[in-house]
Amino acid sequence: MLKYIEVLTPSKENIDDNGLREKIVSYPMLAIREAVANALVHQDFSVSGTGPIIEIFNNRIEITNSGIPLVDIKRIVDNPPKSRNEKIASLMRRFRICEELCTGWDKIVIACKKLKLPAPKINLYEDSTKVTLFSAVKFNNLSLEDKLWAVYLHSCIMYIEEEQMTNSSLRERFGLESTSAASISRLIKEAVNVKLIKPLDPTTSNRYMKYIPAWA
Repeated sequence: MLKYIEVLTPSKENIDDNGLREKIVSYPMLAIREAVANALVHQDFSVSGTGPIIEIFNNRIEITNSGIPLVDIKRIVDNPPKSRNEKIASLMRRFRICEELCTGWDKIVIACKKLKLPAPKINLYEDSTKVTLFSAVKFNNLSLEDKLWAVYLHSCIMYIEEEQMTNSSLRERFGLESTSAASISRLIKEAVNVKLIKPLDPTTSNRYMKYIPAWA
């Protein structure tokens, strides 16, 4: 299934300075793999008339499954393991498809961050969950909501790696130069105002300020 998805997603070959071919993908396959595995493991079989759905568009991939997450989506990165279908999770672990360690979303966020892609989005409905993976979008074309969600997830990943988010690390996450420091500072301030993140030490000067998730 993953090989079939990879064939359907756009990619291109780039020739590097050494004359070697390098394949550039629109989506990290690791993120797709983890999102698909989550949809299979965490689907709610009590919901009738539906099943896991994978939709591929020009600029995004949407993966939908029945049931809503068992944890708050704002804590989906750091939350301890919790499975709706323990037998399926155990079987998929033995098949080496999943780990039962609840690290899927860590991998999804990190994989998207490495390619400087928009943060993966989670939409909740009455009895289903949709995860959206986006292809490359310029920073200026992202909505404020998407930027703030990316800031929040970046701070969560930094925190579980025992580091803290800074203006510099956030610029790197978005693939921006140092000339964008002022706009990133405004974005960080907005994330603090809506209580997604908070300063590690509010008494630190702005130049050396570090940030952690609001729940930390």
